[in-house]
Amino acid sequence: MYFRILRDGDTGAVSYLIADLDVGECVLVDPRVKDAPLLAALLAEHALQLRWVLRTHQHDADGAATVEALRALGAPVVQGDAVSGADVPPDGEVLAFGNEHVRVWHTPGHTAGCLSYLWRDRVFCGGLLAIDACEDQPVPSEPEALWDSVVQRVFGLPSETLLFAGHVKQGRIVSTVLEERTAHPYFAARTRDEFLAAIAKLPRPHKSSRVAGRVGTRRASAYGAV
Repeated sequence: MYFRILRDGDTGAVSYLIADLDVGECVLVDPRVKDAPLLAALLAEHALQLRWVLRTHQHDADGAATVEALRALGAPVVQGDAVSGADVPPDGEVLAFGNEHVRVWHTPGHTAGCLSYLWRDRVFCGGLLAIDACEDQPVPSEPEALWDSVVQRVFGLPSETLLFAGHVKQGRIVSTVLEERTAHPYFAARTRDEFLAAIAKLPRPHKSSRVAGRVGTRRASAYGAV
């Protein structure tokens, strides 16, 4: 297997490449359009065929345009938001690549259409645990659904399950279910009502200050991981 992490040092957005090198097939999780040349080079370097583009959530002002651009990478685009060109899978759908597969979970909360992807002992959960770390969505769009997605689904996984974020302001990209259950600043040691009260106190950004689907020229950095 081949696993690669790409993090934008300016925005904190994180993307992932997972590949079955024996078969030569892979998936991308949360790739950014601006990283397309880098991603194409990674695929060519390892002679990989892209099977799926997996998006945990969408912030784009024009989601259809972003989906179209990502489809140019050569694979179907999977996401929870129904826009032209995207595949919206049912909860529990299994997507195969090589001898591997990922399972799709509907986990709304950060945005209404959030999906998480389970692969082996890992979950790619986008912005579910970010709370205030995503510059495009500094306040969860559906706090009640977010609580249910995290506490009832993600925290119900084995304690050693690895959680990979879609946004990281500072610190580590990966944590574990046990760590987040016991130490997450918003979920740990709180009741549902206490969580909702804490979210209600977060500052609401002005609509004019929220930039959706930024297309910049910043370069992403690539890191290997195990």
